[in-house]
Amino acid sequence: MKAFQYEAAKASWTWVSDVPKALVFFIGLAELLGVIGLILPQATKIAPVLTPTAAAGLAAIVLFGAVFHIMRGEYRQIVVNIIFLAFALFVAIGRLKWMQS
Repeated sequence: MKAFQYEAAKASWTWVSDVPKALVFFIGLAELLGVIGLILPQATKIAPVLTPTAAAGLAAIVLFGAVFHIMRGEYRQIVVNIIFLAFALFVAIGRLKWMQS
């Protein structure tokens, strides 16, 4: 939604109105590419090393989002960030261990 439905994102999240539209698009695009990077390499068996790399990148994006929400005092938003951070780290660590065995 952040990448391609700016008005819907603006209606859903208050922070969207406070940052440049280009930043919202960039965040959405980075998240979308990260999710594609989680799925495609492992599913196609082409460069599966990209799966934990994408998961680590998504973890970084989510962590930066959590810091952003802490700075704004939006503590309810942080719960979602923590859940996504845990999932991304689980995939990153799990796939790295799987590749090493």
